[in-house]
Formats: sequence, structure tokens, C-alpha cells
Amino acid sequence: MKRLITFAAALTLAVCSVSCSMPTSGGSSARENGLSCSFGSPMELTLDDMNAEGEIRRMGDGEWNIEFSSPNTLSGVELSFSEGSVTASYKGLNFSVPKSALPVKAMILNLIEAVDSNAKLDKLNGSEKEGLLEITGTLEGGDYILKVDTDGYISEFEMPNNKLKIVFTDVNTITVPSQTENSIMQTAPHTEEVTTQ
Repeated sequence: MKRLITFAAALTLAVCSVSCSMPTSGGSSARENGLSCSFGSPMELTLDDMNAEGEIRRMGDGEWNIEFSSPNTLSGVELSFSEGSVTASYKGLNFSVPKSALPVKAMILNLIEAVDSNAKLDKLNGSEKEGLLEITGTLEGGDYILKVDTDGYISEFEMPNNKLKIVFTDVNTITVPSQTENSIMQTAPHTEEVTTQ
């Protein structure tokens, strides 16, 4: 009888220790923060009935760039976000943000605010769902869900009340020259060798 009780206790202890160490779907979890790095990714954006595709790059806090490849009304348009201002360009020509891009601009500003505020955290906290960490929050534009992969890189951004969903399909870190490097490159003296005969 003692052996049976000892075996039952050992089995119970083993089951409890294994079940406690297994991550559960929907439970609270934390991940390394991959949002703070500079990155680029192809993206698919759905806003209400509009679908758009393009390339998005985050160069730093508040420094973002998006170039659209579709739909035709946005194809080739590049939006640059820097220090709170937005500029638009098309094949090298700068202009005000076109009306067709205004709703997209507003939603991208929400994305930037959500990512940049979470990028300042040491760790990302949220709930595990289908292998992704879901981080929820509220912005002036509404509630959002930010999803990151196992490395802490952005995977999806949603604002359900605004019917917005952005899917990032292949996130890669990028190298951005620092301001110091840019200013050195711009102010480096040009020297010429002069020969006299």
C-alpha cells in the first residue's frame, strides 16, 4: 500500500510540474523587444474596403517610410514620416498628401504611435495566441492589437473599430546611417591634387 501511495504522489508531482512549465494559449507572456530596431518589410494593408500593398521601413523613433505598389491610385506614392510631419513623393516629385492617401496616412500614424511607444519598453508583455504575442492598447484613434513573432518583431497591427489590418510578411533589420555619419559625409572637405609644370 505504501508503494501505491508513493507512486501516486510521484505521478501527481510529475504531472503538476510538467503542466506548470508548459505555456498555455492565451496566457500572459513576455518577449524580447524587437520593435526598437530599424526594420523593413513588405506589407499588406486592409482599411475598410481598400487593399494596399507596399514596403514599410522604420528607421528610428518617429522616422518611417512607406512606398506603395498597389492599388493603382497609390502605386509609386511614397509617404515619409519624420518628427511629426508627413511628406509625399512620386518619382522624385514632392507634393501634399493626396486625398486617396489621407485615410491611410491617419492609420499609419496610429501604427507609428503604437510601435514607437512599445519600442521604448525593455520587454513586450501580452498574451500568447497562435505563436504570436498580442499586445493591446488604446490610442486617440481607438483600440489596437499589435502582434509580434517569437523574436519580438512586428507581425500584424489591427484596429478592429477602424477596420484596419496591416500584415508584415518578411521583417528584416536594416542599417540606417546615424545623423553623425550623415553630417560628416555632407561636410567632408573635397580635396584636389594640383600639379604645376
